[in-house]
Amino acid sequence: MLSFRPSRQTLLAVPLGLAALTASAAFVDMPDWDLNGDAAAGKVIANDRAKGNCVACHMMAGSEGPGAIGPVLITMQTRFASKKALARQIWDPTVKNPEAVMPPFGKHEILTQKEFVDVVEYIWSL
Repeated sequence: MLSFRPSRQTLLAVPLGLAALTASAAFVDMPDWDLNGDAAAGKVIANDRAKGNCVACHMMAGSEGPGAIGPVLITMQTRFASKKALARQIWDPTVKNPEAVMPPFGKHEILTQKEFVDVVEYIWSL
């Protein structure tokens, strides 16, 4: 019978690795930004195929060639308890759903702070 007996180094590496993962997760938490942005600027970014590109996956009123992978972006103020809750979803959708295919726009710094806040304002207005 074969048995596995972990070495002392292995036993120490596991908790240290978990601690590192926890520390890095805290680093990417959404900052406490003022979420009052410019909805018109956010609409441009959300429809820009080279930047926000929300339209690639979501149907939004007035958008050309919308995708159908993500949910339709309507009645957002009834779907999210607050603008901050919506911002957290856009910041990192994998927090609520680890299998999410939507990129973490804030966590991965796909958008600048201003672009992020403007997109949140626009999506919140839908």
